[in-house]
Amino acid sequence: MHESHIDQGSSVPQHVAIIMDGNGRWAEAQGMSRVEGHKKGAKRVRDVISWASEAGVKQVSLYAFSTENWKRPKLEVTALMTLLATLLPLEIPSMRKQGVRLLTLGDISRLPWAARKALKKTKEATAHHDVIDVILCLNYGGQQEIIEGVKAFCNSFQNEIEKENALESLNEESFRSYLWRDDILPVDLLIRTGGERRISNFHLWDAAYAELYFTEQLWPAYTQEDFQEALNDYMRRERRFGKTSEQIREAKAS
Repeated sequence: MHESHIDQGSSVPQHVAIIMDGNGRWAEAQGMSRVEGHKKGAKRVRDVISWASEAGVKQVSLYAFSTENWKRPKLEVTALMTLLATLLPLEIPSMRKQGVRLLTLGDISRLPWAARKALKKTKEATAHHDVIDVILCLNYGGQQEIIEGVKAFCNSFQNEIEKENALESLNEESFRSYLWRDDILPVDLLIRTGGERRISNFHLWDAAYAELYFTEQLWPAYTQEDFQEALNDYMRRERRFGKTSEQIREAKAS
């Protein structure tokens, strides 16, 4: 359990990661198809980006499609990819107005051509925006990211001497540079909607010291009040990164 200590020096999280769970259950409760739930969930993304920007958050990463989601019914996977391909380019005017830069995390080479084209177009159109980053995590898995990082590390040396020297000096910071984390800030707050209490292979490296927040609210029904409560809960916590409360207070006083 996290302490209820209110750290007066806490600030708004710079990177908020969200597992958007509950689209299918919300749709079924409304007598709709799961695809309709995903459509409603896509509209909620637009709102959350606006709320995060207003709050001063600099990056929002969204677990849109995991490496395990390929196991879902083919019709649902096709519908998700079609939504991505058709809806994303329509958001470019709004993203320009809000200063949103689109980034991606994951191996998008496996996505359908239309989805890749939409991503490329939107990323290029928003590349110079600097108000808030939206990171779509597509065909992404935290374990896979770490494995690819190990491969990149092992393949980066010209000889055994270089490799031995690199292994000797390898630490958390240097290894992070081999992950898919370019332009991505460490995760401060990880939110999961839908009532489940697990991180499902999301941001495994940066989840080491991310604050976790779980809510019963299904993603299509997620409100600004829900989001603000997650931010408030984060700001009430004391982030110690292995230190004691006394050490944190002394560091702030110095």
